[in-house]
Amino acid sequence: MKAFRGQPSIFTSRQPENTRADLEVKNLSLQFGGVTAIDNVDVSVSTGEILAIIGPNGAGKTSLLNSITGYYKPQKGSIIFNGKDITNLSTHHLTKIGIGRTFQNIELFPGISVLKNMLLARHIHTRYGIGLASFFSPSVKREEVSHRRVLEELIDFLEMQAIRKQLVGSLPYGLRKRVELGRALALEPKLLILDEPFAGMTLEEKEDMVRFLLELNEGWGQTMILVEHDMSVVMSISQKVAVLDFGRKITEGPPEIVQNHPEVIKAYLGDAVKI
Repeated sequence: MKAFRGQPSIFTSRQPENTRADLEVKNLSLQFGGVTAIDNVDVSVSTGEILAIIGPNGAGKTSLLNSITGYYKPQKGSIIFNGKDITNLSTHHLTKIGIGRTFQNIELFPGISVLKNMLLARHIHTRYGIGLASFFSPSVKREEVSHRRVLEELIDFLEMQAIRKQLVGSLPYGLRKRVELGRALALEPKLLILDEPFAGMTLEEKEDMVRFLLELNEGWGQTMILVEHDMSVVMSISQKVAVLDFGRKITEGPPEIVQNHPEVIKAYLGDAVKI
């Protein structure tokens, strides 16, 4: 990742305690009325891994992500992050301890610029209050420079220099997905959760996104969980794949093992076709 103004990258120089992202989901169950969305699911991801969660539509993939990120509260089971039970924590608290995400349906503010959308993510790192902000004190200025450095480094990395001042609503869909990734990264998450990051993209846009995610993982050590339907992408970038079907986990393991699992082939693509 490029450094800003000749300084060392703030991302690649993070301390080990700021990158640890061990997540374990144990016996998780989630119901909506009489419908079971997640049925006694176990999954885990270790620091530095990319875990992909796949399965047919309605398999419970997004419900699982929403449980991990605090939008849904499961009726059974636990979610452990870096040794701490986070099952019942609020979304805001989970963001503060280092879990960031993107959404299946883009959740950006279309009426403001790319830069301002990304700046909104820095609020969890803001230390000053309204009093100091009103006078724009020296400490506030220093902190604002620090926030700006993070954003400029991310804009350079994601190759968004040309659109940094454009309104998000004026951008094509693929670039909006890139902006949403930038905003999630502006949180400086330990664990990055991506819900269908390649959906709606052209082949060229997918290739760019693959390149960004691999560089984040290999160069930054970024831990990720992603839900994705494009199997060529999943099998090429993931170290581990978990497969859901009707809310239950079929299997979990390395891509080359999972793609040949008989139940995966049957549930995901039918008896006669391999992934």
